[in-house]
Amino acid sequence: MTDRTWRLIGIAALVLAALLAGEKYLRSVLLTADAPRAVMPRGDLGAGERQASEIFTAVAPSVAYIFTRGATGGRAEGTGSGFVWDGAGHVVTNHHVVEGAREVGVVIDDGRVIPARVVGGAPWADLAVLRLTPVPDGLKPIAVGRSQDLLVGQTVYAIGNPFGLSRTLTHGIISALGRRLPTETGREIADVIQTDAAINPGNSGGPLVDSAGRLIGVNTAIVGPAGSFAGVGFAVPVDTVNRIVPAIIRDGRAPLAGIGIVAIPDEVASRYGVKGVVVGAVRPGTSAARAGLRGVDTQGGRLGDVIVAADGAPVASLADLADALERAGIGKSARIRVERGGRQVDLDVEVQDINELASQR
Repeated sequence: MTDRTWRLIGIAALVLAALLAGEKYLRSVLLTADAPRAVMPRGDLGAGERQASEIFTAVAPSVAYIFTRGATGGRAEGTGSGFVWDGAGHVVTNHHVVEGAREVGVVIDDGRVIPARVVGGAPWADLAVLRLTPVPDGLKPIAVGRSQDLLVGQTVYAIGNPFGLSRTLTHGIISALGRRLPTETGREIADVIQTDAAINPGNSGGPLVDSAGRLIGVNTAIVGPAGSFAGVGFAVPVDTVNRIVPAIIRDGRAPLAGIGIVAIPDEVASRYGVKGVVVGAVRPGTSAARAGLRGVDTQGGRLGDVIVAADGAPVASLADLADALERAGIGKSARIRVERGGRQVDLDVEVQDINELASQR
């Protein structure tokens, strides 16, 4: 290869290197965005995005942030969510959010903190009603729907204050219906809604709404490690809420269907192989006493009546009996089948409001 050829190759390499260096220089100088970028116009929101945004805009003003102080000490001991029920200042939340609280404060839509008093509660349904004092102007009650005709797969939205982060929206679907949720009272909430919408500590008492922005449930419980979101949350159905809340507002308590017995815990009965509700004791003056139900005879060592059916439906647990009495209705008669001394006996027992009986004692 001649010297001339080598010189040409060298010149070509130098030119290429210069071009590469120049391109980098031009890019760094001419293409550097050292001023605000031009904003690209966006297209329309998707249908799902629009719906979620519209629901939040419509429902969020009805959602409240609730904080409580306990009976002792001065520090804040609890937080939760709630929602405006009516223009008279009633706010609905979970019973466990305000249970035992000495002071309750409610942050409303405009950011004001309003003191509230507990009007009453229904621990067996994990519901409580607060009353804002004073009642501010411009409250926006939440729209109320139905839970009877819900379907698995429906889109739902939860708005609340998880971990104290106010006005948080999450969404998902109804993943199951007809669940039972135990409460500390020993009763179970029936027809509970299961959802995969993210529900975390602080969401308790907040609304679960449908795609029309209507209340369909009150978020109340989480299944997951350390009580955090794991894809399974539960809400008290709105049909239960719409029955209990007006009674609490009117009377300070909600009617609770019963017949006046003290039942042996289900787990104790099952441990001894007994199927049904074992009557441990019968309260004097109740419909159970008038119907002749018998409790456990501790002196004679005799088992009490075992309730095995109510109005033709089998009874295997206290929850089954409670459901049957709710269906029959307070003031109505329910036919109870009991096992007594190896034989079955049918008794007609009036369904009573056992909360009223307790208040009369």
